[in-house]
Amino acid sequence: MSTARTLLGFDYGKKRIGVAVGQKLTATATPAETLHSSNDQPDWAGIARLIETWRPQALVVGLPLHMDGTEHALTEAAREFGRELEQRFDLPVHLIDERLTSIEAGHLLAGTTKNARRRKADIDKVAAQLILETWLSQNKT
Repeated sequence: MSTARTLLGFDYGKKRIGVAVGQKLTATATPAETLHSSNDQPDWAGIARLIETWRPQALVVGLPLHMDGTEHALTEAAREFGRELEQRFDLPVHLIDERLTSIEAGHLLAGTTKNARRRKADIDKVAAQLILETWLSQNKT
């Protein structure tokens, strides 16, 4: 029998990191928020706050890849972000292919947000939701 296991999903970017929260029992996720990085550093205090609030048992980080599966300019940075999450918060971190999640998030939000800056932040957290839901659907046991 499955237990309600909480996870946080991350759509890593140099400027913004979308975050979603989900749980394994229903394999669903919800956009939480978008954190803004400064000086090429993630908002570690914001991430710590989210981890304290949601108390996840694991974290999922989207791994950016080109359409042909080769590494993207941000692939190694996302891996490093995952390693840093694991070290700072002593939680397991899972990486998952995130191809097309930002595009799909943009389609899902089309016409819902008028302000372009807000729309980018919304896309990031919805992309995190899609990343986490993909991982949850692939890891049902």
